Amino acid sequence: MDKTEGGCSVQLIDGDGTYNVSGIDHFIKEVKLGECGLSYAVVSIMGPQSSGKSTLLNNLFGTNFMEMDAFKGRSQTTKGIWLARCAGIEPCTLVMDLEGTDGRERGEDDTAFEKQSALFALAISDIVLINMWCHDIGREQAANKPLLKTVFQVMMRLFSPRKTTMLFVIRDKTRTPLENLEPVLREDIQKIWDSVPKPEAHKETPMSDFFNVEVVALSSYEEKEEQFKEQVASLRQRFMHSIAPGGLAGDRRGVIPASGFAFSADQIWRVIKENKDLDLPAHKVMVATVRCEEISNEKFAHFITNEDWRKLDEEVQAGPVSGFGKRLTSILGSCLSEYDGEATFFDEGVRSSKRHQLEEKLLQLVNPAFQDVLGHIRWGMLEKFKSSFDKALEIGEGFSSASTTWLKACMDQFDEECAGAIIEQANWDTAKVREKLVRDIEAHVSSVRTSKLSELTSQYETKLHTALSEPVEALLEGATSDQTWTAVKKLHQRETESAVSGFGSALACFDIEEETRDKMVKSLQDYSRGVIESKAKEEAGKVLMRMKDRFATIFSNDADSMPRVWTGNEDLRAITKAARSASLKLLSVMAVMRLGDETDNIEKTLTVALLDSTTSKKSSTSPDPLASSTWDEIPSSRTLITPVQCKSIWRQFKTETEYTVTQAISAQEANKRGNNWLPPPWAIFALIILGFNEFMTLLRNPLYLGVLFVGFLLLKALWTQLDIPGEFRNGALPGLISISAKFVPTVMNLLKNLAAQGEDPPAANPENRRPSNNISSNASSSENPPEHKRASKTD
Repeated sequence: MDKTEGGCSVQLIDGDGTYNVSGIDHFIKEVKLGECGLSYAVVSIMGPQSSGKSTLLNNLFGTNFMEMDAFKGRSQTTKGIWLARCAGIEPCTLVMDLEGTDGRERGEDDTAFEKQSALFALAISDIVLINMWCHDIGREQAANKPLLKTVFQVMMRLFSPRKTTMLFVIRDKTRTPLENLEPVLREDIQKIWDSVPKPEAHKETPMSDFFNVEVVALSSYEEKEEQFKEQVASLRQRFMHSIAPGGLAGDRRGVIPASGFAFSADQIWRVIKENKDLDLPAHKVMVATVRCEEISNEKFAHFITNEDWRKLDEEVQAGPVSGFGKRLTSILGSCLSEYDGEATFFDEGVRSSKRHQLEEKLLQLVNPAFQDVLGHIRWGMLEKFKSSFDKALEIGEGFSSASTTWLKACMDQFDEECAGAIIEQANWDTAKVREKLVRDIEAHVSSVRTSKLSELTSQYETKLHTALSEPVEALLEGATSDQTWTAVKKLHQRETESAVSGFGSALACFDIEEETRDKMVKSLQDYSRGVIESKAKEEAGKVLMRMKDRFATIFSNDADSMPRVWTGNEDLRAITKAARSASLKLLSVMAVMRLGDETDNIEKTLTVALLDSTTSKKSSTSPDPLASSTWDEIPSSRTLITPVQCKSIWRQFKTETEYTVTQAISAQEANKRGNNWLPPPWAIFALIILGFNEFMTLLRNPLYLGVLFVGFLLLKALWTQLDIPGEFRNGALPGLISISAKFVPTVMNLLKNLAAQGEDPPAANPENRRPSNNISSNASSSENPPEHKRASKTD
């Protein structure tokens, strides 16, 4: 690329037809063409070789194209197509210097390159300068005729050609006024236009639809240089603001934005080189598509590396971000604005389409962050609802009221925060996230409701269990009549009604369906009955133990609940029957549950079958009423103890209580034997008759009487100390064994006491003898049962 003061130039297409891609790119950056948008113009020049085209451009636009040296001869100077920027002309104007036509250097190839370069110039130029000699005007075979034919022919290959301004520059003007030359030139141009074959669509199209024709004349550069320069300076003013309305190119069409100029020129030259028809509208769309795609990709890549976006994305990953929507809207808006600024001059449809694609790509990129923000908001609102809802319940607020209040508050705040996260460029709907939050809150409310209802149910079940369990156990344990179950039923009804009333009131604040409420109340009522049934079954399992306790209580205690002493005067049979009747009554009460108004004959059946032996003997030939697993007219759900089990329990009961009765009988017999220790009357009479002489001997000799008295005292003391009647109460053999074991210790104790009393000095006061007597009495009482202490004192 050549540079001179005031401008620079580059060979756009060399003599071999090769497009200089790197050169044009560098040129565009150098002259900052990409910043011009649509505010630029392209001027090209055609004409015969060595007709002074480059000289004209250099003087007209201040360019630095190579000029022919007239002293070296007339030859080809410009090869291919050169491009330069005009110096000092606004707007930015690019000038193309085309290789001259009809040159001897190309020979037969002249026509091909001539047409290609002409078509190229017409496709991208707003103004085409046609350089021609003044003396050729009016000649049929003048050098400008083939050139004009070429121009018009290639124009037919443009399906929708640009409207181009053709500025005919008449060189080396003679004395003939321009007013006379111009009509002749226009007439020649019209003839050429009419003679050129046209497509069917343009057969009647006037030349003015394709071209604006302007004519200007210049004096000879070699002969009248000063005049030439003055005329060129005047012509230069017409290129100032050439694209403005009324300017040389004021009505141009289909302008390619400056940033796409290099690509457009490259593609146009490729199509021309391949000898294809050039569809300028399609080419414009193609250029717009490529350039807008490049701009879109560039802006997308820039957005990815944008520090503001990366920082915002990191904040979103870390947690909730306030003002997310506003910040991201600003970042996206800035990116899209940059795209609009660079692509504003391209085809509107393509530009809009690519902008939409860029917007979609950007939104697709930022959507995960948006979803994360919504997730943070949803999670935050869920946590807020949980904590606020739980606190409201803790301070005693109603369940339904608390859930409704905080659900509305949290959803309003969710909507507000979602509005702050919305991106203006996107039409994203937060309804799904909102619905999920509502579902999560409702699930939490349902979970808490289930938990609270479970706690409430457990609370009332515990109350019912406490209120029923021990009282029912006490009632059944002390069952003595048919009124036992009546008392149980009343207790059940009273406690159940109380619990159901409180439970129903507590359920009212949970806002549950009537059907669900009824089910829960029914469940509590069933639980209450279940407690009764469970406790009844538990007590039924203990009935044998309860019967034995009942039997032992009645059998071993009198009517005043004092322990019985079996003296032999008690009616043991009646006591036993009464105790067994009471136990059988307990068994009949525990046989079935009686929580309704039903009546039964179980007690009578058990009495007849188990207790009334006379009836049993009379009915020995009839079937056993207890030989069954069910009671008559009693459903199995109410049965606690079956008839067969009752019979088995009674049999075991009698076996285990038989020993108690036997012990009572033995105690009575032992008592009787203990009270009859004197010999029979006939033995006493025989002793008197046979012992008369011995008795008289004792009376005649008082010493014998004293010895007998002392012996009597010793025997009486031993009798008292050894508790001989008490020892023989349990039988002769046990009594003898016990007495033999205690005899020697007792005798030794008596001797010690007598020795101790003999060593004490005699007391003057009779009362002083009491302690010794008390000591003796205490010593004797320590060995005797309480009932024999009075006998010791008497002795």
